Amino acid sequence: MVLFERLVILGVGLMGGSLALAAKKAGVVTTVVGWSRRESTLQTALDNKVIDVAEKDLSAALKGADCVVVATPTILAESIMIQVLEQVPESVIVTDVASVKGNIARALTQRFARVPSNVVLAHPIAGSEQSGVAAAKVDLYQDHRVILTKETNTDADALQKVQQLWSAVGAEVFEMSTAEHDHILALTSHLPHLLAYTLVAQLSADRQSSDVFKFAAGGLRDFTRIASSDPRMWQEILLANKDQVRQSIKDFAQQLSKLDQLLEAGNADKLEQVFTAVKSSRDDFAKELAARKKH
Repeated sequence: MVLFERLVILGVGLMGGSLALAAKKAGVVTTVVGWSRRESTLQTALDNKVIDVAEKDLSAALKGADCVVVATPTILAESIMIQVLEQVPESVIVTDVASVKGNIARALTQRFARVPSNVVLAHPIAGSEQSGVAAAKVDLYQDHRVILTKETNTDADALQKVQQLWSAVGAEVFEMSTAEHDHILALTSHLPHLLAYTLVAQLSADRQSSDVFKFAAGGLRDFTRIASSDPRMWQEILLANKDQVRQSIKDFAQQLSKLDQLLEAGNADKLEQVFTAVKSSRDDFAKELAARKKH
């Protein structure tokens, strides 16, 4: 079933490009228009058949659209979405893939007094340490979760169609408030990235860093994999959600301090109790991830 005759992707990178590929494969879009400020990005998207039409001019890209997906970096998404909403009629659905929702909702409310009813803010919890349209994958969203942040005035038809779009590309859709979304993602995504960057920075600063990395094994590799993510993208995400991230840093520091106190006291029994409880939680999480892949 075709959901959209003309789907416009603004920012044809990993996220937007993967959505385009998956939507085309699922048969829910007729034509995909890609917009980017970079000619090379658009050419790669055309060569790889990620998009059908390329446009460098935003107004030209928006003509005839029935759904617009803002897939630009998090902070840029604020101004891009405002520009889109100033140009398209209310019948056009406008959504996004940004990792932070509160900053966009605040920007839209400041400009339009509230989040317009044709806007459905979305966050697919998927990605890769790779970036750019060349890294786009048709199955990036398969068996992953997508969070939609519904407002009180969100158009029901717009919400349903965005839900159907994500379901069609293999994702499981959930709804929550912008505040709840940003709090949860600060803990589950933004803080882990910050910690990975911090650990690699600490190891790199060590006087014997060459030996540190030479003799490191899979544990360090797995823990720090996400430190290979796009630095520009992550500085924007962390700044966009800085209040929630800073609180999560404070909470983490308290947990670290408690462990430090146990180490100082040589309290082996308590350390084992803490690690046993944590292992149980981690094992439950692993089982949940495995169960998702089976569905």
